[in-house]
Amino acid sequence: MSIKEKLKGKSFLTLGDFSGAEIKFLLEEALDLKEKQKQGVPHPYLSGKTLGMIFEKSSTRTRVSFEVGMLQLGGHAIFLSSKDIQLGRGETVSDTAKVLGRYVDGLMVRTFAHDTIEEFSEAAGVPVINGLTDLHHPAQVLADLLTIVEHKGQLEGLKVCFLGDGNNNMAHSLLEGAVKVGMDIAIGCPAGYEPDQTILDQVNAEAAASGSKVLVTADPVEAVSEADVVITDVWASMGQESEQEARVEKLKSYQINSELCKHAKSDYIFLHCLPAHREEEVTGEILDGSHSVVFDEAENRLHAQKALMKALMSD
Repeated sequence: MSIKEKLKGKSFLTLGDFSGAEIKFLLEEALDLKEKQKQGVPHPYLSGKTLGMIFEKSSTRTRVSFEVGMLQLGGHAIFLSSKDIQLGRGETVSDTAKVLGRYVDGLMVRTFAHDTIEEFSEAAGVPVINGLTDLHHPAQVLADLLTIVEHKGQLEGLKVCFLGDGNNNMAHSLLEGAVKVGMDIAIGCPAGYEPDQTILDQVNAEAAASGSKVLVTADPVEAVSEADVVITDVWASMGQESEQEARVEKLKSYQINSELCKHAKSDYIFLHCLPAHREEEVTGEILDGSHSVVFDEAENRLHAQKALMKALMSD
């Protein structure tokens, strides 16, 4: 069975569920779709298809990129806030998923608990795409990998460094994605902020087979040393606002700044999924500087997700 056939009808909940070959296939599709858009070549692969988009967490990039992506693919997207549907009034996730699956051709869900999206996937009967959960953010990391390919020309053999809260959806999806495509990855985080152990165990097992190196360290200099790609995220994600002050105090030595980045490779690139808090997890000098590719990265949400929707939802 070809990769194209394997992906058709599949849900996209974590990068850990996809092989390295499947991820690279999606990246090649994204590059092709991006070029078609640039050249003004119509690509209505999802003509007549509808994507339902359920948001329990607010969004800028996720909503706009999926909605515009469906439009460019010839389809239609429906925005569904949890406050506006029966899910917000006590209907079970399973019942909501079963009903919506009879109306739409795919669902994108942006929610808190990862169990919620797993339940959607089990009940919907159509592909379900993870737009973000507290545990994983695979659509963002797919765009990150696309951005790295564009700027570095390769993935295999590169070192990516994530600094900040290691028990973070970006860190988890980066861990999974990196080892799938042959990258080395270092997570720099303080004690008590390490990645989820179950995810880390799975990633370490895969790294042992693939040859990728995985490092989790409390030393930010060790983590960023000789990195080709430096990444961070906000220190207090949605739902953690009450912990803001404590997190700032604990994570301040992991700020991405020019002094720390002297230890990365001279041609490193900086990524951030945005929105960013300037002078908190990253200085404005880095975010707006010559190494930053954050707006290319943000644009690539559109192209990576179009490739994903085409692969999962097309006939």
